[in-house]
Amino acid sequence: MAVSSTGRSGRVTRFAPRIDALLREHRGADLFRLEADTIGVAGPELMDGLLRARPANAEERPTFKPVQGRLVTRADASALMQAVSADVRTALRKPLEPDADLSGKWPDVAHAYLRDLVFGRESFRFRVLVDRRLELTPKLTWMAVAAGTAMLGKPGTEIPLSNLAARALDAEGYRDRRYAMYLYRRVAAPICFTVSALVTNALWLGSPFDDEEVSNRDVLLEALRLLPPSWNILRVASSEFRAVDGRIGAGDDVLMFPLLSHRDPRLWEDPEEFRPARWRDLDPDDHPGYLPFGHADERCWGRHMVMPLAERLLDLVRRDGLVVSPDQTVGRVELDGLLEVADVRMVRR
Repeated sequence: MAVSSTGRSGRVTRFAPRIDALLREHRGADLFRLEADTIGVAGPELMDGLLRARPANAEERPTFKPVQGRLVTRADASALMQAVSADVRTALRKPLEPDADLSGKWPDVAHAYLRDLVFGRESFRFRVLVDRRLELTPKLTWMAVAAGTAMLGKPGTEIPLSNLAARALDAEGYRDRRYAMYLYRRVAAPICFTVSALVTNALWLGSPFDDEEVSNRDVLLEALRLLPPSWNILRVASSEFRAVDGRIGAGDDVLMFPLLSHRDPRLWEDPEEFRPARWRDLDPDDHPGYLPFGHADERCWGRHMVMPLAERLLDLVRRDGLVVSPDQTVGRVELDGLLEVADVRMVRR
């Protein structure tokens, strides 16, 4: 893995070779060819034009793309969003835990905390669906879904169900229940993955946050700039794209990179520095090239949940004086679905 230094902490981030190559070779470029049938784009105006050219199709929506050929309808997507939003609102109303111990290996510790906070200590059939280890292979996910679907009956009332789990259990018949259980995974797990990755990245880049005037919001916005968990946006080949830029062929897929536009020296002062204070004077909703939650026309469905949960998590970290272990000076960013620093050791100061 190649080396890139980030943040005022003096810690070093080692990016996977392909990510490092993107940063070294294409930062500041508007358009470049990645493969014979794939164009890379990082220019803010070009990304804006391409994302406005047409809405995302069913296959391009990570959470609500088809499930084994079965389309996720707008009605289903809306109902799932309402259910999980209610669960998050309930979680955010809870007071901060006085005895929370979040020391240990992040983002794993943060992920487990968020799972229990938002979805409670539900029965095993649901808890396993939010497990980080299922990401190792899709086969594990489908095994967990099938096992949970096959379990007879509903859990006892002594363990309250989240709104999201209750909706899954209300499905009739094995096929519909399996579909609902898989969508539970699709909706519940990304919340925990994204929030835990975001806060882990923020802590790696800047902790300890000694300046009380530096808000959680600004810390998170800056972490989203340098290490955005959702670091690329895919659009499959479409005739509309050639009209936006003639260099894009009719058969070219387009891969857009907020990771690159977030570090473009044309758009940012001191782009490689972790400077949360910059957001006191910038608007994250309209700053050119800043797309941590996607384009203005198609903001990520979880944005309104991710940021409040991340701020709560940072509240706990800052209250309890947790910092990255002084013994850890190198962090790894693998080529996984989300961009996150792996195995960050958090200790009490």
